[in-house]
Amino acid sequence: MAKKMWGGRFTRKIDKEFDIFQKSVHYDYKLAEYDVYHSIIHVFALLYTKVITANEARRLTSALRDIWFEIKSTRFKYNPLSEDIHTDIQNRLEKRVGAAALKLQSFRSRNEQIIFDERCYCIIEGKNIGELISKAIDSLNWLADKYKKNFFLGYTHTQRAQVVKFSDYILSFAWMFNRDSKRIDNFLKDVEIPIGCGALAGSYIKKEDYNKAINKFIKKFSFKNLPFKILLTKNPLDNISDRDFIIEFLNILSILQMHLSRLAEDFILYSAKEFNFFALPEEYACGSSLMPHKKNPDFLELVRGYTGRLYGNLISVFVMMKGLPLTYNRDMQLDKGPLFSSVGIIKDELKILAKFIKGIKLNEKAIDDALGDESLYATELAQLLVEKGIPHKSAHTIIGRLINYSEKKKQKIKDMNNDLLKGFHPALNSKEIKIRLNPKFAVECKRSIRRSFS
Repeated sequence: MAKKMWGGRFTRKIDKEFDIFQKSVHYDYKLAEYDVYHSIIHVFALLYTKVITANEARRLTSALRDIWFEIKSTRFKYNPLSEDIHTDIQNRLEKRVGAAALKLQSFRSRNEQIIFDERCYCIIEGKNIGELISKAIDSLNWLADKYKKNFFLGYTHTQRAQVVKFSDYILSFAWMFNRDSKRIDNFLKDVEIPIGCGALAGSYIKKEDYNKAINKFIKKFSFKNLPFKILLTKNPLDNISDRDFIIEFLNILSILQMHLSRLAEDFILYSAKEFNFFALPEEYACGSSLMPHKKNPDFLELVRGYTGRLYGNLISVFVMMKGLPLTYNRDMQLDKGPLFSSVGIIKDELKILAKFIKGIKLNEKAIDDALGDESLYATELAQLLVEKGIPHKSAHTIIGRLINYSEKKKQKIKDMNNDLLKGFHPALNSKEIKIRLNPKFAVECKRSIRRSFS
């Protein structure tokens, strides 16, 4: 059993099953890098407070720097017997520098370390996810540009509605992701990393010593590019008990996942033979163990399926925090699983999506055949009458009757002669109608649209 950072008041050994049950190192090891940052700052603060000597500070920071390099090089392997990542790093330090490591926990608590670590994690992963969103948007832009001359079908209620440009359709998802990116940017601007909280009531270390320690950390270890705003705590009780930032981050990721799921559903639908508008890249499909012909859109279905996981992760932290008394409670240990889960899923999906999108091919013939459906141009026909001074309600009724007649008689509107058309309204004539029964006209007459994505 690895050493713990507590235990002096206990006379009996911890129950083995409970010890396993309460461990968190098997998932909070992901926070190791940020825990090292906190420890380095704290070493400097202890030096300025004269709790440790300059020699002890040098030895501790050198050992912490070595551990940091191990973490960044992926050589770091956590000890599964450790209680948590804070204990694991503490034990490593003690092996390397001996008694000096025993002074490190002076005036700080794991309660403070964990909020520091988790906020750092959210900031770094928020930036990573933002970059992945940009790559997905780039792929959508690429696909829109590849088929910039193509038309597509727009739907409402899963029923054919109007003709649209394919680029407008595909870039609608880019706009969704753009909003997600902005939400992440705003989140990153707001997140501050408090230090000096202690267990809940603040620290014995002076404000000026903390500020000097933070500045030395940034200067001495060349971490100037780290996007952290490390500030002295304003209210340690709030900081220690706060998990709002995790809930907010999970909410942003849940909205992003909703957009990914909507994209997945559309692509699944339009690649089915009943539509046959898209051919999806084979590299991201799977087959059937029984049916030789199957090419299933498994990537898209898993994206759609994982949406429930991300929503559940958000709700689980919401429910965990409900009614918790100030300040720290062990319930809060359970915020990490949902956080790490959502971040991992989103990153995996976005990495694949950027490649997946570039493998999509349009079945232009199937789309052109579908664009031959004259009901898609009913709005443009009604518009023709409105332009001639006929009230919209009347125009709506006239064209509705015309479409109904066409479908019942199985006669194309473009083939109707003027006498037949004027039976629906004297303002209708074959020449003007044929102009409007055209995808190019249907798209270009919409003058309110900004076609480019920027």
